[in-house]
Amino acid sequence: MKSKPDPIYEKVKAICLSFPNTKLTMTWDSPHFRVGEKIFAGYGHGKAGFKLEAEHAEERIEDDPRFERAPYVGRYGWVTMDLSKVRDWREVKTLIGESYRLIAKCKPAPRAAARPRRARGAPRSDRR
Repeated sequence: MKSKPDPIYEKVKAICLSFPNTKLTMTWDSPHFRVGEKIFAGYGHGKAGFKLEAEHAEERIEDDPRFERAPYVGRYGWVTMDLSKVRDWREVKTLIGESYRLIAKCKPAPRAAARPRRARGAPRSDRR
């Protein structure tokens, strides 16, 4: 039996995949959207989760009943938005765009680049 299409999910999916270098993955049994390998938005049960600047997240949570602090990662600026009460989908695109920009600029620490690389076949340095 085919499940009924979710028009809210389809809108979120279209918004998230409109940004460069993004992809959809199923993580924790829910659709998540990644830039590179980092999650910038997720969707489940009519709600979207995404990251905002810390002050922006606090303002939204305090002033707008559609928003709540996301479980586990809310202290890092992640919020959950009830999409059943969206009046303007351009607002959603702007908010998800903020998350995309915040996550896309985060690069993993170059741990391997900090160590000098040994040429293939070269002897290991003598550390005693």
